[in-house]
Amino acid sequence: MGRPVTLFTGQWADLPIEEMARKTSEFGYDGIELACWGDHFEVDKAMSDDSYCTQKRELLDRHNLQCHAISAHLVGQAVLDTIDERHQAILPPHVWGDGDPTGVNERAIEELKNTARAAQKFGVGVVNGFTGSSIWHLNYSFPPVPASMIDAGFDLLVERFDPILDVFAECGIKFALEVHPTEIAFDLHTAERALQALGNREEFGFNFDPSHLHWQGLCPVEFIRAFPDRIYHVHIKDAITTLNGRSGILASHLNFGDHRRGWDFRSPGRGGVNFEEIIRALNDIGYDGPLSIEWEDSGMEREFGAREACEFTKRLDFAPSGRAFDSAFDDGS
Repeated sequence: MGRPVTLFTGQWADLPIEEMARKTSEFGYDGIELACWGDHFEVDKAMSDDSYCTQKRELLDRHNLQCHAISAHLVGQAVLDTIDERHQAILPPHVWGDGDPTGVNERAIEELKNTARAAQKFGVGVVNGFTGSSIWHLNYSFPPVPASMIDAGFDLLVERFDPILDVFAECGIKFALEVHPTEIAFDLHTAERALQALGNREEFGFNFDPSHLHWQGLCPVEFIRAFPDRIYHVHIKDAITTLNGRSGILASHLNFGDHRRGWDFRSPGRGGVNFEEIIRALNDIGYDGPLSIEWEDSGMEREFGAREACEFTKRLDFAPSGRAFDSAFDDGS
C-alpha cells in the first residue's frame, strides 16, 4: 500500500541523532519518528533557534528519511501525574526545575504547548504522547473508590488539557495519545471517556499501539473499529503473555526482560499480536499514515531486531482491494 515504515527513536535516545539517522536509513526504513528527548528533537532549541528545524530536516534529507510525527511521551506524563522522584529521570532539567510538584506540572503543560508550536515549525502534523494520570493508582478498587474520585481525574484532564489543545488547534496539529497503562486512557472504555470529557475535540486522538491492549486481554482490532476517525498515528509493537501458573498479568514488580513476568514486549511478529487483522482494519478505516516501529524486546539485540522489524512490517502491509473478488461474474444487472 505504500504506507511509510518509520522507526521511533525513543528507545535509541542514547545515540546522537546523526548516528541514529544513519542507522535508521541503513536498516531500511522510509522515515523516522523523532523523540523529544536526547538530541533527537529538542523543543526548546526549536523554539529559540530559527535554523534548528531547517537543519534537522536537512539531516534527515541527507539520509532519505521522512518524518511525519514527533513524540512527547515523557513530558506529557508529567501533565496529569502526581509528581515524585521518578519523574526527574525522564524530564529535561528546565521542566523538572526544583522538583516542586505543582511547578513541574505547570512547566510540563507549557512544554507540551511549545511542542505543538515546534511541530508546526518543523512541518509535521502529529505529536504523539502521554497524558499521565492522577487516578491510575485507583485502578484496583480497594479501599473502595467512590465514583467522584474517578470523575475528578477526568475533570483534571479537561482542566489541564483544554488549554494545551487550544494551542494545538491554533497550530493545526493533532495530539495522539498512546493508550497505555499509567495514562488517563489505558483501554477502550477509558479512551471513550477521555474523548467525551474533552468534548470530542478534533485535536485529540490516538497513537494506536496494539501491544498495550494485547497484554491486557483486549482485541486491538476492536479499538481501531471503535475510533476509526481518531487513529492519528500507528505504532507497530508486539507483546506476549506468558501465564504459566506462577506468573501474573500484573507482572509481580518484576522488570521488563525478567522471565518470571506474566507478559513482556517482543519484536514485531514474535509475540501474540495479530498484525494481519490490524492491517485489514486500518485498510477499512482508510488509514494511510506511517507504520512506526516502536522496538522493544529485552531478549534481542536491538540492531538485529530493528532491521528484522522493518522487513517484517514492509512484508505485512498491503493495499485494500479495489473490487470484489467475484466481480467478474457480475452481469451488471
